[in-house]
Amino acid sequence: MTTLLPSAARLAWWGTAWLRGQVVTDLLIDAVIGDDATHAVAGLPGSDGTETLVLALGRLRALGATSFGAAFPAEGDPVGLGGPRAFNADSYEAGESVVVAGTGLGLVPDRTGAAVIWVAQPAERRQLPDVAEADQQLRLALIESADALARLDVARWRPEVADELLNLRHRAPVAAPAGVPPRCVDLAARGLQALGIADLALEDDGGAVSAAEISAREAALRPLARAGRRALVAACSPEVWPPA
Repeated sequence: MTTLLPSAARLAWWGTAWLRGQVVTDLLIDAVIGDDATHAVAGLPGSDGTETLVLALGRLRALGATSFGAAFPAEGDPVGLGGPRAFNADSYEAGESVVVAGTGLGLVPDRTGAAVIWVAQPAERRQLPDVAEADQQLRLALIESADALARLDVARWRPEVADELLNLRHRAPVAAPAGVPPRCVDLAARGLQALGIADLALEDDGGAVSAAEISAREAALRPLARAGRRALVAACSPEVWPPA
């Protein structure tokens, strides 16, 4: 069983593969929509309203799109974003977005139920973490967070987290189209795993009986979540992929 990537990651990987002629349109649509009911795009230059995903991607290709890259920002961590302020603010609120290289545009998902409308707006070039750097930071963050959580007796208040940390090599794979470097596929899977561990550990207060313990847990997990997001951005940004 594979892990379902976030919407921005799916559009980045499969949209780029489609632009490069590595997947056909039907596979693109199935992969991007995933478990959702539908995806559409609003606000593109030359469009009067909302368009189907296929028409919108064709329009973006005509506008000069060369690749799609994902961003997964969080408060205090604008990883994957380059501005302007309006695009960054909307990306923060959504927790993800896509920058379309070659067009000066970005797409922010607006989810209503099982439907997703990608809203186009101006987006600037961004600075991105290198794949090797993001990989190294994630490995280090996992070690440091595991040590910190062990000192906080994670097995007592969240045994599931302890199990995950003891079984880092056992993770569900992610599906990727042709053209995504294997190293990036692996990095994306490990980034999602790190984010899952952080989310699981913060799900409730469990055995943390004081504000100090809660704060210590958050401090232990903050670097792990940051490294997981950076790993996912690097893995889903063709601008920094290693040569084939």
